[in-house]
Amino acid sequence: MTSVAPVILLAAEKESAEVTDWAARVGWVVGLGLFVALVYWLMREGWKWRGTLQSDLPDLPTAPDTPGRARLTMSGRYHGSTTAGQWLDRIVAHGLGTRSRIELTLTDAGLDVVRPGAADFFVPVAVLREARLDKGIAGKVLTEGGLLVVTWAHGDKLIDSGFRSDHAAEHSEWVDTLNDMINNKTETEGAR
Repeated sequence: MTSVAPVILLAAEKESAEVTDWAARVGWVVGLGLFVALVYWLMREGWKWRGTLQSDLPDLPTAPDTPGRARLTMSGRYHGSTTAGQWLDRIVAHGLGTRSRIELTLTDAGLDVVRPGAADFFVPVAVLREARLDKGIAGKVLTEGGLLVVTWAHGDKLIDSGFRSDHAAEHSEWVDTLNDMINNKTETEGAR
């Protein structure tokens, strides 16, 4: 017959390990915090470097004193600007990379972009190239046709700027009106 007493005695002699090793835990938390800070700093430096690379971009135009009557207005969000045709190549120079709320106004003179908390800019009708509905820009992806993208020339660069209205049903009217203005401008220039 086997004796159960030695097995019970061995089990009773084992002690539980210490539940918390505070030094190791604090070390891990500090290490993780430093890692997160390093990643954040590298991202910030990358953003600043991109701005330095794009420093050849001229200053943004401002709205004229008398822009004319407002054809369309829209409230919504500005999702950023990219190099035309390259929806992930964000432009950050002059604050174009800053997402913000917008008040967008289309006048006979051009497109007035008012951004509370960020730099406003104006796109004259002479530099407008195209308006279309799209689904993504600068890392922001929405449903098909959920984004109004306006292509315009600035300096020697073509830029796509993405806007989303608070009322997405307005986008089609904006595309039609902008493209009509662009086509009328082209026909007028061709007639000269």
